[in-house]
Amino acid sequence: MLTKKFRFLCATIASSAVLNSIQVPMPFRSSELLLDSAAYARRSGGRSSGGSFNRSRGPSRASGSSTPGGSSSGSSNSGGYRGGGYYGGGYYGGGYRSGYSSGSIVLLIVALILVGGTGFFVWYLLKSRKKSKGNELDNDIVTVSMIQVGLLAAGRAIQQQLTEIVQQGDTSTIEGLHAQLQEAVLALLRMPENWSHVQSSSVTVKTRDEAEKAFNQLSITERTKYTTETLSNAAGQLVQKEFEIDPDKEPASYIVVTLVVGTADDRPLFGEIRSMEALTEVLSQLASLNADYLMKFELQWTPQTDGDSLTYDEMLLEYPKMLQI
Repeated sequence: MLTKKFRFLCATIASSAVLNSIQVPMPFRSSELLLDSAAYARRSGGRSSGGSFNRSRGPSRASGSSTPGGSSSGSSNSGGYRGGGYYGGGYYGGGYRSGYSSGSIVLLIVALILVGGTGFFVWYLLKSRKKSKGNELDNDIVTVSMIQVGLLAAGRAIQQQLTEIVQQGDTSTIEGLHAQLQEAVLALLRMPENWSHVQSSSVTVKTRDEAEKAFNQLSITERTKYTTETLSNAAGQLVQKEFEIDPDKEPASYIVVTLVVGTADDRPLFGEIRSMEALTEVLSQLASLNADYLMKFELQWTPQTDGDSLTYDEMLLEYPKMLQI
């Protein structure tokens, strides 16, 4: 009996030792390795940025609208008319020489009041509309919007197109930024067959300082997703850097293009985008944006260098909020 117990104890100790010597892989280890590899993956990125929420604006077009001076010129004409009509001869011949009835004078005064009142009312409405639009341009309410589009690697032609747009663009003026925005949007609109994912946001803030903070936060968040800014054109300064491609890295699967736009609009430009039709509509809206409303614009895309890679796993980790379309 004692021998059997001793043998059982020895077997239990031996089994425990064998089990402790075996390291069973846990499910989270693969994700940890994936996170580590993505965190240290070298990737290129391109960026173009310019504009300011605090830039001074000239007087709005409302200030250049017609003023009541137009009606004063009308009064001078009416004065001339009085000179020509009330004195003998001119327009009405003998009727004025022999005297005219008080009824005619009353009708004339009423007609002048009606015409003048109608003209003033129309002028006031036009001025109010222009003034309202001018306030939207001059007040502190600003909208910050972002659109991110993920494209399949088959659409890598957009890399070269965006590179040329940034190299040739003028980011020191609003006109140059507006042209660059249109060109970048058109490049995206030309290849809808390669769209795969999208993320969007459009937020209105009450002050330009808040807008600057929100814009910069979006910019920095996206710039940290690539390690080397191989091409940048910020405030009119073009900078290009060399990038060594890792030959052992997986082939590219995706390209991500990001547009960050600050405008003088008092309401968000769009809501959440969940379909190709909605993305087409919003991109077309940005392409037709009035240059007077554009305050700040930034374009980013990664990878920027030909041959550089953004794998499927890296995209899932770096852009978890993007929706498949």
